[in-house]
Amino acid sequence: MILPWGAIVNALAIIAGSLAGMLCGARLPERVRQIVFQGLGLCLIVLGVQMGFRTQNQMVVIFSILIGGVIGALLRFEDRFLRSGERLKLALRSKNPQFTEGMVNGAVLFCIGAMAILGSFDEGLRGDRNIVYTKSILDMFAAIAMASVFGGGVLFSAFFVLAYQGALTLFAGSLQMWITPAVMTEMTAVGGVLILGIGLNLLELTRIPLSNMLPALFLVLPIFVLCA
Repeated sequence: MILPWGAIVNALAIIAGSLAGMLCGARLPERVRQIVFQGLGLCLIVLGVQMGFRTQNQMVVIFSILIGGVIGALLRFEDRFLRSGERLKLALRSKNPQFTEGMVNGAVLFCIGAMAILGSFDEGLRGDRNIVYTKSILDMFAAIAMASVFGGGVLFSAFFVLAYQGALTLFAGSLQMWITPAVMTEMTAVGGVLILGIGLNLLELTRIPLSNMLPALFLVLPIFVLCA
C-alpha cells in the first residue's frame, strides 16, 4: 500500500503555516488584526464566487447545498463540532473563542477544490506529487493568514486534510471512475458556496452554520448522477 506522502506533507505545511500565523497574530495590534480579518473575508467572498460560477449544472449545486444542510442540521453537525472543539480547547487550555470556527473553516478551505482531488489521484495512480506539493505551499500561506485571525483551531484542520486527501490517494483507483472532471467541477462549485459562507461570516454580515452544510460535498456525486 502506498504511503500518502502528499497528504502528509500538505498537513505538515498547514501546521507550519498555522504556527507562523499564530505567532504573527499574537503580536498584531487589535486594529491590524481587524483589518486582516476583514481583508481575508473579502478575498474569500471573491474566491467563493469565482468557484461557484464554474458550475455547469446549477441544480446539482442547489440540491447538494440544500439537502446537505438539512442532513447536517438534523444530525446536529454544528453542535457536534462545537462540543468537539470545546473539548479540544479544554484539553489544550486554549481561551480562544474562535478556536472551533477556525478548525471548521480551515477544513473546508483546505479540503475542497480540484487540486485536492487531482493531486491525490496523481499520487495514488502515478506516484506524481507535483500538484499536491504545489497545493501544500498555497495552503501554508493561507494557513498563515487564517491562523493570524482564528488562532490555533486552524492548525487542527490539518488532520482533516490528512484524512481526506490520504483516503483519496489510497483509494484513487476505485474512485477515479466515479469522480470525473465534470463531478469535480460541481464539487468545486459547491465548495465555492461554502467558502463564500466563510467570507460572509468573517465580515459578520450573517452567521451561517457551515458545519451543517459539510455533507453537501459528499452529495455532489449521487445528485450529479441523478441530474445527468
